Amino acid sequence: MTPYDPYDPYDPYHQGSRAVQDRVGVRELADHVGRSIGDGIRPVAAAFLELQPMLVIGGADPAGAVWASLLTGEPGFVRATGPRQMSVAGRPRETDPLARALAQEGTPVGTIALDPRTRRRLRLNGRARPTPRGLAIEADQVFSNCPKYIQKRQLSPGVMAARPKAPRHGVKLTGDQRAFLADADTFFLATVHAKGADAGHRGGNPGFVQVPSPYELTWRDYPGNSMFLTLGNLADDPRAGLLFLDWATGTTLQLTGTARTDHADDGSRTVRFTLTEAVETYCANPLGWSAPEYSPANPTQED
Repeated sequence: MTPYDPYDPYDPYHQGSRAVQDRVGVRELADHVGRSIGDGIRPVAAAFLELQPMLVIGGADPAGAVWASLLTGEPGFVRATGPRQMSVAGRPRETDPLARALAQEGTPVGTIALDPRTRRRLRLNGRARPTPRGLAIEADQVFSNCPKYIQKRQLSPGVMAARPKAPRHGVKLTGDQRAFLADADTFFLATVHAKGADAGHRGGNPGFVQVPSPYELTWRDYPGNSMFLTLGNLADDPRAGLLFLDWATGTTLQLTGTARTDHADDGSRTVRFTLTEAVETYCANPLGWSAPEYSPANPTQED
């Protein structure tokens, strides 16, 4: 078996991902899937980006905590402005945990453009710099994922009328927050590694996220594309940021903390997240979305 070379520019994976791939026995499949990872934005990807009203961006704040944040705008607010550059018209609000980091030059970020209307998603990881209109992100990795576990939703007419309220910070989850998380069918997950950052998506039927205490969340790691980018990052660096959306009211719940993966003897995997801080912002998302049509790939609770 060829050892991982952390300086190999042709290997899209780092040591953490390779370790998980080897543990699960999918290195050959990961090599095949990894051929889809490039550093350029192809025309079909550029066309997809220009249709999106939202983008999730993840990275570390100046203190080192990892967060995932939501950016929204009229379609076209995200677009390719070069073969390896994406521009975003706008940055997070000043009260967002990532605002200070994204005001700096060269911040490593992971982004994911997920379209619930079509169950398509595109991930672009690179380095961000502020611009007069928002952000420019120089791409290191660009790739698409399959539609597994994406709930289908439609945009509701118009936008939310209420203005965002001041964020509510806490070091443990309230009862209402725990109930909200336990009923979630989707969240976004930011992780980091020595070479950069990544933003991914997790989905399932309500109840796939468990909240055993005000300080802990767990979820099953469902079978995916065998890249193990997220779990690979966590194997090397346990810092993580989670973003949950209330698709009907526009409230966002951002969590930062650490996560680890438990591998069971039967091959199943469970991720355990320990909370450091929670930030809840009412009406942060101006987009209204319909009730979900659950993905046919979602496992049932009995599976």
